[in-house]
Amino acid sequence: MALKITAECINCDICEPECPNDAISYDQKGQKTYVINPDLCTECVGFYDEPTCDKVCPIDCIIKDPDRPESPDDLMAKYKRIWGR
Repeated sequence: MALKITAECINCDICEPECPNDAISYDQKGQKTYVINPDLCTECVGFYDEPTCDKVCPIDCIIKDPDRPESPDDLMAKYKRIWGR
């Protein structure tokens, strides 16, 4: 599954630089919190053993998006598509 950031986000700016796919950005139009682009989120598959954004989030507002179920193979295929590998 792709990850998503819940409304509890406090805009601490810690998660965004952790993402190797640049999937995290600041949502200036909506809730003024960070958001994750599900088309770019691989849950760090291809880079790390677990999602780094989730590890550094001080309030645990990064969760698996139940609307975007993806298997580990799906996430690896997305990684290969993004990085051309």
